[in-house]
This record gives sequence, structure tokens and C-alpha cells, in this order.
Amino acid sequence: MSKVRIIAVANQKGGVGKTTTAINLSACLAEAGKKVLIIDADPQGNSTSGLGFEKNEIENTIYEILLDEIKIQDAILNTCVDNLQILPSNINLSGAEIELIGRDKREYILSNAVDTIKNNYDFIIIDCPPSLNLITINALTSSDTVLVPIQCEYFALEGLEQLLHTIGLVKDRLNPSLEMEGVVFTMYDARTNLSMEVVEEVKKDLGENIYKTIIPRNVRLGEAPSHGLPIILYDSRSKGAESYRLLAEEVIEKEWN
Repeated sequence: MSKVRIIAVANQKGGVGKTTTAINLSACLAEAGKKVLIIDADPQGNSTSGLGFEKNEIENTIYEILLDEIKIQDAILNTCVDNLQILPSNINLSGAEIELIGRDKREYILSNAVDTIKNNYDFIIIDCPPSLNLITINALTSSDTVLVPIQCEYFALEGLEQLLHTIGLVKDRLNPSLEMEGVVFTMYDARTNLSMEVVEEVKKDLGENIYKTIIPRNVRLGEAPSHGLPIILYDSRSKGAESYRLLAEEVIEKEWN
């Protein structure tokens, strides 16, 4: 059996399709027969609610794990998708950073917890917070690679440099094996020249670290989270569902390279 791959989905710029990508890539990997865990490491808890959970009613979340109150397996839940489980999150997580001040090796708390269950899965996808804080550092320290969703708009490249710098620091100081998984373009609108320009600009800077699949702007993709469903269950034949299936295929293929 091949080794589990742990992928952090990260971009400190909000509204770029980060959680949409985490949910739908996870669901499409599971649909392809892979055993998948999605870790919601964002205090907004949108991966949790986007998979149908009432986030504020969940007792055991990633917050309790970071505070060492429970074991990770006691917080993992089955989702509406076969082969896909979730470690949920809610607003409590926003207090974790302060509570962990002074804790020894606090950057490794999530990594140590994940180590105990990672062999149950083919993929673990971590939905990072839209900021570069201790929770993001914990996610990056736990991961093999970082997948960065970038919105096809003018300010998309703002912050990419900062994120790449943070990834570099974590690699140097905390997780030497951390690599760039790649960039995936989201919210692509073929009718605007700007979308094309952003894609070309990033390609120039990052070369081969770019997924071929581009996620289009899609109404159904935007509606799915409010129904608590990934796109493959909400509208399996939509452009959004097709795109995330293609992205999942690319991610799986990369496994063997």
C-alpha cells in the first residue's frame, strides 16, 4: 500500500475557493475509491458545515485535540460521502492560539495527533485558516505538500509571495520534507481577458507547479455548501463537479510520479 499523502490547502487571502477546493477535492478523491480524511483547521468551520454538520453543536473538534483534551480518533466523524471522514472545527478554534502560548513544541501538536491515525487513509486534506498563524503552522508542519488555490483576478498574486515565504520558513525550521503540491486556479471566467492574464503571470513565476485543471466560476459550486453537500452529490453533472473530478485525477496521478 502506498504511503498516505497529507496536503494542506492554504492561502491567507480569503475568498479564493480554499474551502470549496478542500471539500470537493476530498469528496472526488473519495469517489475515486481513496480513503480520505478532511481536517477542518479553520475556525470558520466552513468545511464542517459544507459537509452537512451543524458546526456549533459538535462537542469534539480539532480545538479539543490541540488542547490535548481528547484523542484525535474520538473527534473524527463519517460524512455524507463514502470513504470520506472529517475532523470538524468551529469558532472555539479561534481561542487556541492564546491557550497554547508557552506550550512546549506547540507547532507539532497537530502533527503528533495525525501521526497516530494517518495510516488509515490514502489522503488527508487540511483546510487551513485564511491567515498565517499558529494553526496554519501546525497544518503545514503536519503536511507533505501545500496546494494553493488562486483566484483568477487582479489581486490574486498579492500574498502569494508571503505564503511561499512562510512555506519556506516552515520547511527550513520545522518540516524539512514540506514541498509545494502546486497551484490550482479557481473562479475562472473564460469571458474575461484578466483571467487569462493571471494564469499566464503565475505560470511564468511558478513553472511546472501548476495543475492543468482550472476550476470555473460555477453557480452550482456556490450553492452546494448551503445544502451541506459537496458538488458531486449536489449536482454531479455540473461543470464544477467535472472540474474537481479532473483535479482529483491529477492529484492521484501525481502520487505515482
